[in-house]
Formats: sequence, C-alpha cells, structure tokens
Amino acid sequence: MEELGVNNPLIGVAAIGLGDAARVFYNLLPSELYEETIRRGEAVLTADGAICAETGQHTGRSPKDKFIVRDKLTDGQIWWDNNKPMSPEHFGVLHKDMLAHAAGMDLFVQDLIGGADADNALPTRVITEYAWHSLFIRNLLIRPERSALKTFQPKLTIIDLPSFRADPARHGCRSETVIACDLTNGIVLIGGTSYAGEMKKSVFTVLNYLLPNKGVMPMHCSANVGPEGDSAVFFGLSGTGKTTLSADPKRTLIGDDEHGWGEHGVFNFEGGCYAKTIRLSAEAEPEIFATTKRFGTVLENVVLDENRVPDFNDGSKTENTRCAYPLNFIPNASETGRAGHPKTIIMLTADAFGVMPPIARLTPEQAMYHFLSGYTAKVAGTEKGVVEPEATFSTCFGAPFMPRHPAEYGRLLRDLIAKHEVDCWLVNTGWTGGAYGVGHRMPIKATRTLLTAALTGELKKAEFRTDPNFGFKVPVAVEGVEQSILDPRSTWSDGAAYDAQAQKLVAMFITNFAKFEDHVDHKVRDAAPTAHVAAE
Repeated sequence: MEELGVNNPLIGVAAIGLGDAARVFYNLLPSELYEETIRRGEAVLTADGAICAETGQHTGRSPKDKFIVRDKLTDGQIWWDNNKPMSPEHFGVLHKDMLAHAAGMDLFVQDLIGGADADNALPTRVITEYAWHSLFIRNLLIRPERSALKTFQPKLTIIDLPSFRADPARHGCRSETVIACDLTNGIVLIGGTSYAGEMKKSVFTVLNYLLPNKGVMPMHCSANVGPEGDSAVFFGLSGTGKTTLSADPKRTLIGDDEHGWGEHGVFNFEGGCYAKTIRLSAEAEPEIFATTKRFGTVLENVVLDENRVPDFNDGSKTENTRCAYPLNFIPNASETGRAGHPKTIIMLTADAFGVMPPIARLTPEQAMYHFLSGYTAKVAGTEKGVVEPEATFSTCFGAPFMPRHPAEYGRLLRDLIAKHEVDCWLVNTGWTGGAYGVGHRMPIKATRTLLTAALTGELKKAEFRTDPNFGFKVPVAVEGVEQSILDPRSTWSDGAAYDAQAQKLVAMFITNFAKFEDHVDHKVRDAAPTAHVAAE
C-alpha cells in the first residue's frame, strides 16, 4: 500500500482494516484533488474552473436506506419511530464486506472537524472511493491547520464506497444502497450511492445524537450576525431559503445549514456551504452565484451547455442541483464560525398552498408548535403523481437527521429561547395570490425587507392583526412592502377558495401534531391553529 500526502501513521487506514488498498491519498489539497478527479474521469471542468460531477441514479439523499445500530447504549436513546434499526451483527458483516470490497482500490482520506466550538467539536476522518467526494467533504467540513494533521485523533470515521452494493439479506438493509451509523463506536458506512450529501448529513446525524447530552442544541439552520453582534438563526427545510436569506451582504454569515447553540452562543458545524442552484441567478443571489465561477467549487448534477457554462435553469437531471464551496468563498463569512446567543429566530416555510402570510410574530408556545411541526410544501410537478401542493412536516426542520425524540430538542430550544428572550418569526417564502400554479412566488425583495425589519427590531413597532386561522400576529403595514401581500386572503381573486385552502392546511397541521400532544404542555397544545371561515 502506497501512502501519499499528509497522514498520521498511528491511525492510518491500515489501522481500521483498509491496509489492502492500492494507494491511499491523505489530505490532498484542492489542486491535487482536481488533478485526480479529472485524471480518473470522475467529473469535468466548467468554463469558469469549478468541477461538475454527476451522481447517477441518486440525485438526493436516500432516507429509507439509512440505519442506526441498535445496541445496549442506543436502544433507549434513539427515536426508533423515525430511525431504522440495524443489528450489531449485520453492521459487523457490512463493515467487513466493505473493507474487503476496498482491497486494491485507491482511497482518499480527509481529516476534518465537525463543529467550530472546541468544547463540542467532532474530529472526523472521511475515507472515499472518489477524489471529487474528498474535495466535496473537504469543502463542507472544517479544515484543521496542516500542522495538526500529524496528531489528528478522529472520533468518527466515515467510509464511502459508491461502487459497493449491499445485500439486504446479508446486511439487514433495504436495498443495494445503505447508510449505516454505529453511534457507539463512531463509524458510518455509505455504499451504493454517489450522492455526496450523505457524508455531510452523516456528520450532522452523529452531532445530533451526541450534543443534547451536553446541553447543546443541534439545529438544521443557517445563521448570521449583524454589526452589533446580534446573531440570528434561520430554521427551514430544503428549498425554503436558509442559504439564500442568510447570505446577507450587511451581515456576517456564520453558516448556511447546521449549527449548535450552547453555553457560549451559536457555532457552525461546517466549514462550507451546500447551496441549491436550480434557477440560481446573479441578480437574486450574487454571493452564491459568484462561488459557482471559482476554482475549488464542486457542482452536482448541473447541466452544462456546449461551452461548459452552467445552465442553472435546466432541471432535467434533477431539481436538486447543488454547489459545494468553502465558507470563505462568501465575502462576508465569519472567520471563526461562532457568534453570541441569537436575538432572533426565523422559521422558514415555502407554503405552496398560498395560505401563510409573508411574516408572522410567534409567541414562545407558537414557536415550539411550529418547530415541532416543521412545515413546508412540495409543489406540483416535482414528483410523478403530484398534481397539487403537498404538505411536508419534518419535525425540528430536520427529521431525517434527528436520532433522538423531537421532545428532547424541543425542550432544549424552549429553554434557550426563554433564557435569552429571543424574538421568533415565521416567514413564508412560498406562494401568494393563490396556490402553486395559480399564484406566484413571494417576491424575494419583500421577504428581505421584512427580514431586515425583524432583525433590526423595527418590525416589533408595527401594528399587528391576529391571523384568524393560525392565531399568530401579522403586521398590517411595513414600509417598502406592498400592503396587500401582508394579508394573503386579499391577494386571492376568490376569498371563499382561500378559506377552503386555509381550512385544508389547518387540518393537516392538527393531524400531524397529534403525535406530539402527549409530549408538550397545554400552552403549546393551545398554540395549534383553528379552522375559520372569514365573513364575506
């Protein structure tokens, strides 16, 4: 076995059973990973110098193929209603078979960190079959100083072999694709998928398991901080605008997707961003658009024209086109990945039913209700058979990555909001003037104006009305925002149709929340929406 690059011989891949690899490339720099990626035909260069890779069959995560080892330690700590168990015996066979599969391969290793807070950091060793995967994860996690790599001590090891095919009967999984997490021993095995986001989300899953025991709230959110040190957290599911809205030129970006909130404030889990690029434009999102034209950025499943210029409007491969880049590619990104306790929490939803107002103020109980609900909506046409908007409820805005019961995260968030007197707002980046197909997307200019007013505290001075369906407070008028947008019913041509749509969505909320009612107090239960028919 030939070893190349900056490695730690005490804990090299041979120590974990990969000594039969042909060559092992340790901690290669981006330029070196470019060379290996292109030489191996794994990706192509774009006209502007980024790398563009295709992930084949899997253009997104495979949540149905994700498993957690159920052993004596995890048995009583994991939310098994949400997480699929794998026996230690099946995991052991899978681990052994993946090590055997790697014999004779070239492997790429990156030693990285999950978590910018030293007290809560997760040193992670990532071993990949593909060079471009090594560049991807190097972009996304925190990169230690080169001098520290000789003594690097990982607490988590990820082995990612896309060419490995699992055997459901032999490995206790569902298909040839598998993501198996042994939380007790700190090992994640990924096989049968080339989608690089599985690595990133595996680190998030492990941190979501470890940190609550330390009193730290792990969050699927973006975060930024203003010039006065006023940090803000943006919760939201994919496609709701976490990345876009946190990339504010007037505020310092802490991170775009995963954070912790602990004793000293908020901190980024990552050292990079993984932004959606479908319909990306320089006008609407200049900072993110600029990263796609830089050496070092990895594009996923983006269509290139005959001149290798990305066509971000082409979703023929997938709507889930992405770019992965180091955080410092954003001009105003934080150098430390840390900030103080947030003054504002924003919960984002892309409501394709056209019911939600563009912004609403939440009481602590309403904030808890909407956090546990984790609502957004799929739009018609994005999946076969979807002909009208479909509600999606992902508790804590990240159910696929939550090993523990949502009540644990909910209690942590509730206590932190109360302790630090945080203002909470619900922001709809979805549709207005009707549901998807009739109405139009909420103007991003209006969303940014409302957000700025919320973050500066000016919005709290506005006159508010009470929404008859959801009970939260909605501003009546805000300077710079068309007043009709603030009252979604008035934007519909048919008020009765709006009422029917609102009742339909309210019923979905109530049905979804039934499973949490025994885990929350009456104040949170009372924050539920109620159906209401407005008078004509």
